[in-house]
Amino acid sequence: MSVGRGAGAGVSRIMPAALLATALISAVSGCGRDDAGTSAVLSLTETLGGADTVGYARAVDPRPFTFPLDHGPHPDFRNEWWYVTGNLADSSGRNVGFQLTLFRSSLAPAAPETKSAWATNQAWMGHFAVTDEQGGRFRSFQRFARGAVGLAGAEPDPLNVWVEDWSLRGDGPGVPWPLRLRAADGEVALDLVLDPGKPAVLQGDGGLSRKGPEPGNASYYYSFTRMPTRGQVVLEADTLQVVGASWLDREWSTSALPQGVDGWDWFALQLDNGWELMVYALRRADGSAHPLSDGVLVDPSGGRHPLAYGTDIVVLPTDTWTSPLDGSLYPSGWTVTLPGRRWSLEVQPVLENQELDLAFRYWEGAVAVSGTDGDRALGGRGYVELTGYAGSRPER
Repeated sequence: MSVGRGAGAGVSRIMPAALLATALISAVSGCGRDDAGTSAVLSLTETLGGADTVGYARAVDPRPFTFPLDHGPHPDFRNEWWYVTGNLADSSGRNVGFQLTLFRSSLAPAAPETKSAWATNQAWMGHFAVTDEQGGRFRSFQRFARGAVGLAGAEPDPLNVWVEDWSLRGDGPGVPWPLRLRAADGEVALDLVLDPGKPAVLQGDGGLSRKGPEPGNASYYYSFTRMPTRGQVVLEADTLQVVGASWLDREWSTSALPQGVDGWDWFALQLDNGWELMVYALRRADGSAHPLSDGVLVDPSGGRHPLAYGTDIVVLPTDTWTSPLDGSLYPSGWTVTLPGRRWSLEVQPVLENQELDLAFRYWEGAVAVSGTDGDRALGGRGYVELTGYAGSRPER
C-alpha cells in the first residue's frame, strides 16, 4: 500500500510481495514447513534485504499510466500484485470480510531458453481469506502455480488475472468494468462483481511510490479505494447474496524492504462520510516508526490529501492479541486521530483471530470503525494488515 507526504513521498506493500516471492519458491520446493510439520516463520530482513536487482526494470521516474494496459502485467519488474479486500453484508445484516491477492514474481529477469511449454520465469501465488463476523470464523487458503501451460498468468485486454481457478477478470476489451472476482476452496467461495466507484488514486509522486532515497527503490502504484461490490458468498451450507465495498491495490516494482525495518502496520478504512483513509507504519526494531511511514485521505470525489505520519495522523494501539499458534503478540485495536480535522476514530477487529498461517504468517482482517468527526458521529469498515509479529513474545 502506498501513501504520500506532499507530492513526492510514499510507501507501499511491495514488502509482502517480495516476501511472498521467497515463500512461493520455498513452498514449491517443499520448504514451506519445518520437519515437525509446523509453520516455518520467514525472516523479513533476511528475505528482503540485499536482493539482486540486475536485469530487472526499475521504478525510477514518474511515468504516464495507460489504461487498460496498466491493469495488466508488467513482467519486466520482479514483483507485482492485484490485491483486493472488502467488507460485504447480506440483507439480514450478516457481515463478511474477504481478501483475494494474486501475486506474480519473476524468478529470473529473462525467460528460459527452451521450447518446453512448462518453461517460465514467472511464479504465482494466491491468498484467499474470508471472515464470517456473526459466525465467528476466519478461513484462509493459498495456491502456488507456475506461469506456464495456462496454470496462472495475466493478460491486459481484456483483463484476466488468474491462479488456477482463482481469478480477477474484466468485462471486455478496453474499459474492463465491471470486474468479476472468483475464488473457491472446499465449501468456501466468492463470486463478486466490482464496479470502479471513484477514479484511480495514483500514489506517491503521480504513481511513483518511493521506498527510499536510492534511485529505483520505488514502485508504480495506484488504488481504487471504494469499489461498489455485489455478488455471492458461500460459507459451507449458507449461500449469501451480498453487497458492500472493496479496495483494489495495483503495484509493480523491483525493490526491497528498507534496512532496519522489522514489519509494518497498514490500515485501509472506508468511512461512512464518503472518505477513505490509508495509514502505513513501517516499524523499526525498537518499535518506532520509520520516516517513510505515512498516511493519505481520499475525499468523496476521489481527490488525494496527504497526511504526515505522527503529526497529521497519529495511530496508537489500545490492546493486544496472543496467537494460539505459538504465543506471538499482535496489536489488536487502535485509536486513529487526525488533529487538524478533529477526527477521532476507534478501530477494532471484527474477530481477534484473523491470522493467516500460510507460506508465511501475518494478520490481515476486517475491522469496524467508530468515532467522531468534530461533533458528528463517524463510522465505517476497513482492513488492517500486520506483519513482522510472528515469533514475537510478550515481555515476562
